[in-house]
Amino acid sequence: MINFVINKLIVGFLIILASISSLYIMIHMVPGDPVKVLLGPRATVEMQEAISIKLGLNNPIFIQIFNFISNIFKGDLGNDILTQRSVLTILLEQTPHTIALVIVSIGWAMLIGIPLGCYNAIYQNSFSDKLSGIFTVSFIAIPPFVIGLYCLLIFAVSLKWLPAIGVGESGNLISKFLHLILPSIAVGLGWVGYLARLVRSSMLEVFKENHVRTARAYGISESKIILHYVLRIAILPTITLLGTGIGILFSSSVFAEIIFSRPGIGKLIYESVIDRNYPVVMGAVLISSTLFVITTTLADIINVLLDPRIKES
Repeated sequence: MINFVINKLIVGFLIILASISSLYIMIHMVPGDPVKVLLGPRATVEMQEAISIKLGLNNPIFIQIFNFISNIFKGDLGNDILTQRSVLTILLEQTPHTIALVIVSIGWAMLIGIPLGCYNAIYQNSFSDKLSGIFTVSFIAIPPFVIGLYCLLIFAVSLKWLPAIGVGESGNLISKFLHLILPSIAVGLGWVGYLARLVRSSMLEVFKENHVRTARAYGISESKIILHYVLRIAILPTITLLGTGIGILFSSSVFAEIIFSRPGIGKLIYESVIDRNYPVVMGAVLISSTLFVITTTLADIINVLLDPRIKES
């Protein structure tokens, strides 16, 4: 198990390194001088040179990547070009909002999607199974930003049941929760469909296995067979999907954060790219990549612990 974790951490570090390197290359491939775009057409040559030196853009790209990685270990992600605030401070302010949105979104999707998939597998080809299949596929097909817009128009503008924008009052948990409902529906509804379909198909495959037939031959109750012999194995692909999905949600939450005017990593990256605020972009991508690696690694570790067919020395 220790070797497994170490290997995953090494792979995770390489993924983060590849993400940072790819982003630096893309920055250099963007048409136009980023310094000129940042400062505007009236900036003098001296001002442009000063900003280039400050950002290290006058160095070769490999030196820039090396300097950025070196500064990471020092806890220095640079400063926001526009406000001169520490990038690390900005990220520490924005990241909790995105984490809260992702956890609530995937949490309610799991509470509905996994039991729904189990029910549909147990009552395969029933009317409820077919009806559920139509709705779950529809949830997957509708883009999250479309769901977000209609949720905003119906529940906030028309019915006025829920708040439309923001994150709620500081220190007021009820207010923060109410402001999370609509964004989490927009982000999580599609995952209800993904989880329900995956759990259903996985359980139907496990139902055909020999150990399930043997358990039934010994007279073990159907509920015990489902919980201990079917769901324990069928849930493994779902855990893998959740590990990847949570990582993806950290970046895809940008739509919900923009539509509902919520602070967060996604919105921060979007605004920073528009402003060519590259230190903030690099810091936000670093955080997103790290969170992605952490969630996928945890999912792999949980799979190893739960899967009875895997024996780790």
